[in-house]
Amino acid sequence: MIKLIVSDIDGTLLEEGTNKLNPELLETILMLRKKGIQFAAASGRHQTSVRKTFDPILEKIFIVADNGAYLGCKNRHLFLYPLNRAMVFQMIEDVKAMADLSIVISGADIAYMEKGSDPYLEDWVVNGYQYDLKLLENFHQIQEDILKVALYRKEGVDAQYESFYKKYGGQVKLAISGRSWLDVIGLNVNKGEAVKTLQESLGIAPEETMVFGDQMNDLEMMKQAYYSFAVGNAREEVKKAARFQADTSGNNGVLKVLKQLL
Repeated sequence: MIKLIVSDIDGTLLEEGTNKLNPELLETILMLRKKGIQFAAASGRHQTSVRKTFDPILEKIFIVADNGAYLGCKNRHLFLYPLNRAMVFQMIEDVKAMADLSIVISGADIAYMEKGSDPYLEDWVVNGYQYDLKLLENFHQIQEDILKVALYRKEGVDAQYESFYKKYGGQVKLAISGRSWLDVIGLNVNKGEAVKTLQESLGIAPEETMVFGDQMNDLEMMKQAYYSFAVGNAREEVKKAARFQADTSGNNGVLKVLKQLL
């Protein structure tokens, strides 16, 4: 019997950087909850974006945000996994030497960018992803723990992954989160570990868990569920890792499976 469903957002439930879910999906999640099945949204997004996306049913779900660096529910932070600050600021200096990369930093309560860094990205983060964003003169002004450093390059980040892995691979976890994002989180932090923590807290086994994803940052959580689904538009690596395949995100693949489950 399925007791926990976990789904990625961008490329799985939504087109990347958008924020309007199919209302039928929200209704279906509520019906599953009435049957005792828990639901968690697992994303590379900041938790404020996930909360806004699922606002109509927020009290009924768990939130895995920043690729597993944040686990929460309702208005509560449950588990936070911060990065080493000294390492973060060294990495920022390296990034600033690469003119084609932009930076978004996640704290538990808010996300940060430096003023004037990338007007297009700032607009997308605020109006597309709907982050709660604060603009700073300098990232050194951040007082709270840093959960994630997100590096953005419109043309893609595969090459940057190789470069940063050579220098920081033993210190942090690097996760490609969509074509244009490279997320930097704690070394042992990922969506799979967050799902494992949630399973252990709720007394739910992997055999009672269903997950959906499309990108490389979903691979670890595929291992935490027997019922692992790649959506039809997923990367080939994710399709190979998943036991099952759903329709594409554009064709409401996750919703179709959940309705069958009902």
